[in-house]
Amino acid sequence: MDQVRYPVLTEKTIRLLEKNQYSFDVDINSSKRELKKWIELFFKVKIVNINSHRLPRKRKKVGIMTGYTIRYKRIIIKLQSGYSIPLFSDN
Repeated sequence: MDQVRYPVLTEKTIRLLEKNQYSFDVDINSSKRELKKWIELFFKVKIVNINSHRLPRKRKKVGIMTGYTIRYKRIIIKLQSGYSIPLFSDN
């Protein structure tokens, strides 16, 4: 499924991992219901809550050309206790 782009790992999202909350960048046109269904099936977890927001676009300048970065929607999901998503491999 191409709707979930990648997990977001920043200082804030790493602190959210302690509260069993995970953050992902997703396609801007995807809905919460679709994302909840897909994440529950793919990772075999139970989701309690989903929050989403759109990130502000940033202006980029390359030479004399100006444009904007690609926009994504970011979701923060909260899992039931006892469930987790393996973000790091155990190599």
